Amino acid sequence: MTNKSFECTDAFVTLASVNVERLVKFYTELFGKSPHNYIPNSYAEFNLPGLRLGIFQPRATHRQEFEAKGGSMSLCLEVRELEDAIRAIAQASANAHLTAIGYPPGGEIIAASHGREIYAYDPDGNRLILHQSPRTDG
Repeated sequence: MTNKSFECTDAFVTLASVNVERLVKFYTELFGKSPHNYIPNSYAEFNLPGLRLGIFQPRATHRQEFEAKGGSMSLCLEVRELEDAIRAIAQASANAHLTAIGYPPGGEIIAASHGREIYAYDPDGNRLILHQSPRTDG
């Protein structure tokens, strides 16, 4: 039996949201830049180092599938300075006029062998892991 394969030419992460504009506004504020590809109330795409992040409005026939879930994704963002990233999440939330639980990040910074991190959440409840690797300079 021959195993068939296919050639993958690219890969990126997408988040479905029934309130796509709220999520686009949050990530625009967080990343400090507008989406690279943007179709209002339909699709937005951010180009980040090592990742393309798409946000889309599900079709009406699939909307119920995404309304019930909320927050099933974890997105790890490697940052240079964890404290700066925590402040950026709080500012992005304030600028997007968001007051839901989870941002700014609550709880303690977790120290582990692989670095320091803290959890935050986007407006749809997707977990953001803000991670800073151990310093190797000095």
